[in-house]
Amino acid sequence: METENQYFMHGGDYNPDQWFAYPDILKKDLSYMQQAHINTVTLGVFSWHALEPEEGKYQFEWLDEVFDQIHGIGGRVILATPSGGRPQWLSQKYPEVNRTNNLGQKHTHGFRHNHCFSSPIYREKVRLINQKLAERYGDHPALAMWHISNEFSGECFCSYCQENWRQWLKNKYGDLATLNHAWWMSFWGNTYSDWSQVLPPSPLGEHKVHGMDLDWKRFVTDMTIDFYLHECAPLREKTPNIPITTNFMAEGHATQDFIPLEGIDYGKFARYVDIVSWDSYPDWHNHFESLASTAMKSGYVHDQYWSLKKQPFLVMECTPSYVNWHQFNKAKKPGMHMLSAMQQIAHGSDSTLYFQWRQSRGNSEKFHGAVVSHDGSTQNRVFKEVAAYGARLEKIKEIKGTTRKKEVAILFDWESNWALNRGGGYGRPTRRYQQTLQEHYRYFWEQDIAVDILTPDQDFSEYKIVLAPMLYMMRQTTMEKLKRYVANGGILVSSYFAGMVNENDLLYLGGLPEPLRELFGIDVLELETLLEDEHNEIKYQGKSFQTKDYSAIIDAQSARVLGAYQCDFYSGSPAITENQYGEGVAYYHAARTNGDFLQSFYSQLAKKLNLRKEAIAEANPAVSIQGRISAQRSYYFVMNFSEVDQAVSMLKRVVDLETNQSVENTVLLAPYEVRIFYVENEQQ
Repeated sequence: METENQYFMHGGDYNPDQWFAYPDILKKDLSYMQQAHINTVTLGVFSWHALEPEEGKYQFEWLDEVFDQIHGIGGRVILATPSGGRPQWLSQKYPEVNRTNNLGQKHTHGFRHNHCFSSPIYREKVRLINQKLAERYGDHPALAMWHISNEFSGECFCSYCQENWRQWLKNKYGDLATLNHAWWMSFWGNTYSDWSQVLPPSPLGEHKVHGMDLDWKRFVTDMTIDFYLHECAPLREKTPNIPITTNFMAEGHATQDFIPLEGIDYGKFARYVDIVSWDSYPDWHNHFESLASTAMKSGYVHDQYWSLKKQPFLVMECTPSYVNWHQFNKAKKPGMHMLSAMQQIAHGSDSTLYFQWRQSRGNSEKFHGAVVSHDGSTQNRVFKEVAAYGARLEKIKEIKGTTRKKEVAILFDWESNWALNRGGGYGRPTRRYQQTLQEHYRYFWEQDIAVDILTPDQDFSEYKIVLAPMLYMMRQTTMEKLKRYVANGGILVSSYFAGMVNENDLLYLGGLPEPLRELFGIDVLELETLLEDEHNEIKYQGKSFQTKDYSAIIDAQSARVLGAYQCDFYSGSPAITENQYGEGVAYYHAARTNGDFLQSFYSQLAKKLNLRKEAIAEANPAVSIQGRISAQRSYYFVMNFSEVDQAVSMLKRVVDLETNQSVENTVLLAPYEVRIFYVENEQQ
């Protein structure tokens, strides 16, 4: 039998406790899993009701049997702690475990993740069930990983959380005078005179204090992490060598956006997980963009989760067909599952795991896609495509665990995003920080240039180019890091909105902060908001490019002007600047532009820096090429994200990993087709 280190994880959420009354169905599952090349199942995510049907009365026998069955077919188990879905008796007997909303209303039992992170009783009940699981399954040979709870989210405003909130603030600020200044409470005369007056933000009270909102989101992140670590403690004690994760999320489904979840600071949370995992649900085959654009956004989020630890991540959930929460739930067309799942692997995932193995018969996700549909058949298209994908994963298993090499980084800050979204002024619907980063990312994705999406706290000193547009909230330490990076030879690109406020969301006085003024060689005089039908023009290298949404009016001091505005009262003033700083260069984009300008601008930088020097083929915007590397080989996933044949012109000889045939001319890809090539690395 292969060990878990020798294959990509392929499987997903398995919920036998939903099917206790249907033993004939459960009997088929193991055979079906083998036919589908399933090697990993996630158990127990919402199984507390079946593990502890009454307080203190445990029933593990059914889970024992499933563990042994999965082990018997050579499979592995990701065992979840069940805190995401507590049993009814727990809410009934201990109502304090239910969350309180921002109006002070106590929730009753319902949905999922509706628990208070601070409740001592809930924490104790969670510790007990986790300890029982660790003691019973910690030594089981099928146990591959612990999965803490499920999709952490939400907030609580109960008395326990209020007290923790005040203590969190005392630890941060020390005294009320410092807190009052940080939150600028003198505005509207709302200064605090006693700690008991400090309540969480609420529509019934303070909800216009921007510094408070920013700190509340930090507090919720810290409380979520604290609860996560509380869950981990008994598992670490019993199974110190078993890795632990929890699944992060993306949002924007059924809209034109697809971005990492904004409510929790995953950049901070990622420090505490052994392996980053996330739930990937792009809106394939939509009506508002090309397939390649959807793939670009999907690739961006994959890259962001790779970048949190700069190591392979796991896709903990995806669907082999459709989801059930869109307004219109499209099934994947034939071949799309293979393509979208291979994109996960290409961008650094070591798994493709589904929600879920077997479709639920009832309730809110009964129409969510699964490997086994309601027809219970292995002959339908979805099952066959999953099986074909699983078989193909086994052929390319040598790629598992390999790393990636990047020369370009984009900086994204969850806290800056919170602050920018919360602030008044300017254009509320047009801020779109993460979406703007994706537009900068698009050029590099289309040119097959790999990108990391980092937080400002991470090390970016080794990248050839760093993009930091719209970094609204900027600490002094970040400014100094950027200066050192450029002074040592780095290329930095930033823009309007950058460096406007400090970590408390207080405006920097005196214009652009001095470190940034020195770095970019400019001062920002004004930020003009453009209405939806308003535009300016930039003249850049003999061509005109249209602007939209925002135009910063700047004064070039030491910077060289590369492009100027052509319209309105700031016609002729600088719009694109370049400043030599030490051994490097800092660029400033004063206006938001369309993709045509970004393509023109970045194509010159890419050529200057020779960013495509390791490319294996000519760039094609409809074909994405992503690489993973081992000590011996460099692997390239060549993926056709279009509905027509695409000819790919090769720049070097490669070998097809699955046929071992050499290829050096043109490769013709059918719609949705994926080819995987490799080249032997040169020995150092």
